[in-house]
Amino acid sequence: MTQPLLQVGILTAEKLSFILHGIYRSVLSVTETGKLYTVQWEDGRIRLDGQAYEEVCFDPVDESGFFTLPEVTIGVNFHWERKEEQSFRGALRLVATPEGIVVINSIPVEAYLTSVISSEMNASASKEFLKAHAVISRSWLLAQLEKNNSIRTEQSVYTRSQVTDMEMIRWYDREDHRLFDVCADDHCQRYQGITRASLPIVREVIAETQGEVLWYDGRICDARFSKCCGGVTEQFEYCWEPVSHPYLAARRDDVSQDFPDLTDETNAIRWIRSSPEAFCHTQDKRILEQVLNQYDQETVDFYRWQVSYGAEELDRLIRKKSGIDFGEILAIEPVKRGLSGRLEKLRIVGSLRTYVVGKELEIRRILSESHLYSSAFVVEKRVSETDGSVMFVFTGAGWGMVLAYARLGLLSWATGGIRIKRYWLIISGMW
Repeated sequence: MTQPLLQVGILTAEKLSFILHGIYRSVLSVTETGKLYTVQWEDGRIRLDGQAYEEVCFDPVDESGFFTLPEVTIGVNFHWERKEEQSFRGALRLVATPEGIVVINSIPVEAYLTSVISSEMNASASKEFLKAHAVISRSWLLAQLEKNNSIRTEQSVYTRSQVTDMEMIRWYDREDHRLFDVCADDHCQRYQGITRASLPIVREVIAETQGEVLWYDGRICDARFSKCCGGVTEQFEYCWEPVSHPYLAARRDDVSQDFPDLTDETNAIRWIRSSPEAFCHTQDKRILEQVLNQYDQETVDFYRWQVSYGAEELDRLIRKKSGIDFGEILAIEPVKRGLSGRLEKLRIVGSLRTYVVGKELEIRRILSESHLYSSAFVVEKRVSETDGSVMFVFTGAGWGMVLAYARLGLLSWATGGIRIKRYWLIISGMW
């Protein structure tokens, strides 16, 4: 069976440069290999070599062709945000939009995954670890494509928020993207081109798992993963849309032990303020170097972490990120927690307004210049005895949202038919 051709959104800019390596077909009569091309967004169109276009596409004539973008932002709005040079196989598409020029990479699914598994984690990880990640990443991707096709076929109106005068509940997923299938950053899956896929083992892993996905009850699993679950994985509906997936369930990250009812606030406070044993609770540098890329290793406190804000700083931050003037922030109160202790709903109490926000990623976004590591946190309001100044201290657990635990099947579309194996799989540890 033919593997899908994926459209990956790389970046949006008003001006950008790129270098073509190899021979490309395009609107230009000739493309020069190694030449630095620059395009400008003017009057809502793409200006290239004196001409204006709605869309420009550069197609390589063979598989050896690739293009380089000198400045790609990675970790957008996260604490490790930075720019780096990246190179990509496949076609380069430039699309004019009201926001600027959108850069899109058209690439086959398996070539995309070769980069993903070595962008999300270190390419030097053990082979079986990389293979597991390949299956998970492929499953998530194809489940999103399947879902998108279903929405289009049924012509249904998809919503990702529930807003009233009293609360705003919003979840984020790849449905936020309209011009392409997935983005290249942490909002979807990290895809950093051939820059990351540097070791032969990465290509071996993709070849050996080609087409294999996690399969549950006749459908591809919407598999999710995180860097560190903080001790307990979360159920899907507490982080994303209100749909239950039995294979994304809450499980202790040490299946030999149980965990308390973390929807109970007393239990959640005790759990988050302690450091229970878990596979993802490690400071072993050898393990971390094998699993995490260099920029991820800059984060040293991820199993348990702490962030503090002065009262005025928090007032400004929440007003900036939410667009709501709460006045003086008086309290940050939990309303509803998921089974892992992650907050699904949070009440912000201000001198001018009280409002409930959710879900997981929206809470993390509003309470940080980038994103908090997770929404599994507790808040302590401290008042200085000397000058009366107020400090809000956030103590949290984990980095990311959810891992998968399920009774699953393995499906292969690469063999020309369906091959299913039933087995129990626990995906846990440091992702």
